[in-house]
Formats: sequence, C-alpha cells, structure tokens
Amino acid sequence: MTLGEPDLEALARGCAVFGGGGGGDPTLGYVMAREAIRRNGPVPVVDLDELPDDGLILPVAMVGAPTVIEEKIPNGSEGERIQAVYERHFGRPVVAFAVAELGGVEGMLPVAWAAHARLPLADCDLMGRAFPEIHMCTPNLHGLPIGPVVVTDERGNIATFTSIDAAWAERLVRPTCTAMGSCASLAIYPMTAARARGAVVRGSLTRAVQVGRLLEAGDPVAVLEAEVGAVRLIEGKVADVERWTTQGFARGSAVIEGFGDDAGRLLRLEFQNENLVALLDGEVVASVPDVITVLDHGGGAVVSERLRYGQRVTVISFPCHPAWRTATGLGLVGPRAWGYDLDYVPVERIHAARA
Repeated sequence: MTLGEPDLEALARGCAVFGGGGGGDPTLGYVMAREAIRRNGPVPVVDLDELPDDGLILPVAMVGAPTVIEEKIPNGSEGERIQAVYERHFGRPVVAFAVAELGGVEGMLPVAWAAHARLPLADCDLMGRAFPEIHMCTPNLHGLPIGPVVVTDERGNIATFTSIDAAWAERLVRPTCTAMGSCASLAIYPMTAARARGAVVRGSLTRAVQVGRLLEAGDPVAVLEAEVGAVRLIEGKVADVERWTTQGFARGSAVIEGFGDDAGRLLRLEFQNENLVALLDGEVVASVPDVITVLDHGGGAVVSERLRYGQRVTVISFPCHPAWRTATGLGLVGPRAWGYDLDYVPVERIHAARA
C-alpha cells in the first residue's frame, strides 16, 4: 500500500477508533501528514518481510498529554532530528519508520515524518491500540531493549536515555516530557526488521485504513461489530466530564446517561489519556487491555480530551491484540496495573454473560 492524500481521512478515522480515547485528536496529524505528502509525495507502506533482516526500523510517536498537543504543535522537523541521532549511534541508516502506537495523532504523525525523510512506513505498530506509557509495548513482552530512547521538542532540545529496563525509561522520560511543556516527540525500541517480525503487531496500518474506509460508508456500530468484534455498551448523552492534566497525562472520568433502550442507565468511563474502565450502573462491562471507544453520532471516534457535556454518543468495546491477554501482558497493562482492584475479564465474555 502507498499512503497518499486520499488515504489519510480513512487512516485518521481508523486510528481514532483503535486509540480507545487516547493518542490525541488525529486532526493535527492529518493536516501535517497531508502537507508533508503534498510536498514530498506519497509514503510507501511495506511489510516487514520486504525489509532486509538487518534493516534499522524506528518506531516514533508523541509523548505527553493530548490536551497539550492541541496547543503546542510539533514543527515537523522532529522526525529528522531523531533519525539523525540514531544513525550516528548505530552507524547505519534507518530503512523505515514505524508507528509506535495505533491511536489518534500517534498514528498520523509518523506518516508526516516518513514523508519528510522520504522513507517507507513499516506496516505494524507496538500496541495494536494506544496506551499512555512508553513501556507498554509488545517488544517489552519479548524482552527487547526499549533504548536508547530519544526525546525532542519543537525548540530543538534533544535528550537521550539508556535505561536499565523499559519501566525505568518511562520514569526518566516522563519528567523530561513535563519539562518540555508536557508533550514532546520520541522514538523507542529501535530494532532490526528481523527482530521486529516476531515482536510487533503486524498489519495494523493497513487494518486501520480498511476499517476507516468501511466507517465512511456504513453504520459505525455494525461495521465495528463485523470487523473487530465490537460490543455496544450504551447509547446516550454525556452528562458529566471531569478532566485534569498532570504529570504529562490527561486524567479524568465521564458519565454517559442512557436514552432509548438504555434509558435510566448510567455508564462511567475512567481514563488516563486512554479509556481504562467502563462501569455500567456500577458494574464493570469493559476494561483495559480491551479497547473502549466513544463514537459520536456522525460515526467518528471521540478522543478523551474532546468529550463534552451534551454530546450524543455510543460507547463500544472490542478485544485487544492477543498478546495483551497473556499473563505477562496483563501484568503490564491489565486493570491491576492501573490500580484497579479487579481481575480482567474479556469484553466478549462479559457481554455474553449479560446477554
């Protein structure tokens, strides 16, 4: 596949769905990717098998609070600065960029950076969705090193971290991100194509485009039921939103008041950038690592920083990538990793029990 300007709306729509409320509003990334493609041409999307075994792949993303990203905009040169640091470090060229997390703006900015660098994008990401912390990636489950991690801001500041493990990388990068204004650009898990083939979520970019195209033409809930196994949690109105930005995260909760068939019911969403837990009338109906997404009545996904009182929405959830349902995956991103005293139950099993 080649990502040209006509493909970007579908990619943005798909990334917003897979982001589960996180990853930031894709609109900014869409505009940056569109302008980069207009200037430099379309971006090839390549399967990992098409790249040389020793080819260096660079997964890139934004880090920080999505509420800040909307106002503190990248200048477009971040990817080139990060690339230069890694090429000096490894003594060889980067052969492809990759999306670090498939969510919102995070799925779009690597398109812009790849276009500026005139490099392809590998058809993969490191999560199959979005998570708020940088060590929450599938290569971590396979024991691959996260670093060196390179962080840069729009001013040109660059910080490089070599940590003892991935969790320490998160601890070191987060305060640096806060010092840079609570959002920055980074690359994590630089790896060869040979290592990536067994450690990442493959085909995620083409999947996001495919889902985005289907959403353009069909009923969104029906499309997502068929394509990703989504279940509907509630249809209603946003009755309350509480949100604050702290330590480089947008944290908070929202309450959706049901109407129609869901009249009289209340669903509470709790989020840290991404939606973490959904409780319907006090009962858990979905939780991380499964994806919880809010759809507006136009069919688009609503990121957590865009939730507003009075919005008419439908909340859905669908299964995460199987890697996150392993014991190791749940230890890293399951409900207890976020401080919730509950065991993870797959959303489709919860839905079957309630049916």
